[in-house]
Amino acid sequence: VQLQASGGGSVQAGASLTLSCAASGIIFSSYVMAWFRQALGKKREFVAAISRSGGNGYYTDSVKGRFTISRDNAKNTVHLRMNSMKPEDSAVYYCAADLFAGGTTPSNYDHWGQGTLVTVSS
Repeated sequence: VQLQASGGGSVQAGASLTLSCAASGIIFSSYVMAWFRQALGKKREFVAAISRSGGNGYYTDSVKGRFTISRDNAKNTVHLRMNSMKPEDSAVYYCAADLFAGGTTPSNYDHWGQGTLVTVSS
């Protein structure tokens, strides 16, 4: 199983960025997919998750209205579109896959990508 995250970078506050995660070795459409992030010195936190069909997205309050999670089951990819970015969005972002209920707890997730660094300057 491999989850390959990409798309991180350095941007200024107010800018947009799209992260992508390509999955292999799993039946992608069977998995709830999510994005987590971990800032330096902090715990890993939930950002967004998307249902198997892609019909439902879930977000932590701090990103609602700014971030959008989407998936393409034909291409085994999940994306996180981040708009109106803030310095507090700076973190390493990880994609994760769970065969069951998903949720906001990192330990629920079976598989993890390697992370991609996002830095937002003010």
